[in-house]
Amino acid sequence: MDSRRAESFSDGVFAVAITLLVFNLLAIGRGALSYRSLADAWPQYAAYVVSFLTIGIMWMNHHTLFGHVRLIDRPLLVLNLVLLMGVVAIPFPTALVAEHLTGPNASGGQPAAVVYGIVMIVISLFYNAIWEYLVRHAGALGTGATRRLLRESMPMLGGKRLPGLRVPRWSIGLGGYLAGVVVALAGFPAWALAIYGLLAVFYLFNHLPEPVTADEAAQAPPAP
Repeated sequence: MDSRRAESFSDGVFAVAITLLVFNLLAIGRGALSYRSLADAWPQYAAYVVSFLTIGIMWMNHHTLFGHVRLIDRPLLVLNLVLLMGVVAIPFPTALVAEHLTGPNASGGQPAAVVYGIVMIVISLFYNAIWEYLVRHAGALGTGATRRLLRESMPMLGGKRLPGLRVPRWSIGLGGYLAGVVVALAGFPAWALAIYGLLAVFYLFNHLPEPVTADEAAQAPPAP
């Protein structure tokens, strides 16, 4: 399958998921409207902003991800489908957090923040799985770069002194989502939501490497 078809379908799913977020704001002000009632709805605003940024940045990185390939085989199509299943589910934990972070339903804030973090963890795992599959099958998917060049283009944490401990910066967010779940389990769901928001900012500046052309790949230095 042409990668553009898969990307067009994915764009539609991202658009639906990000649009559904606004429904969590529609209930605000249905009763007596005042500045106080608008201010008390801050959990809804916070959950909306965090999830909107998260889905938006996921869409940007997904566009970069599929920009590396010209063809999509069935295993990659399945991985992408499961990834999109997680993306389109984001409005659900968003609504849970917005409803249970404060107020009379605050006792549900902990499980709400935990569910939010688990959804993010699943999405992160499949983003990494898609990248790993893309790298391993670079030739068959029609990438402009070799497998080695794709691996070397990934920004890493760590240095040459401890090569065994080096991990992609792209993957570090997975640890952040795990930390958010732990913080939520400790009884601080608002802090967990703040961590999820910071991770959205992290991914804004730490994304997958941009696709390279065949000419750029040919000019790359040979493997040592």
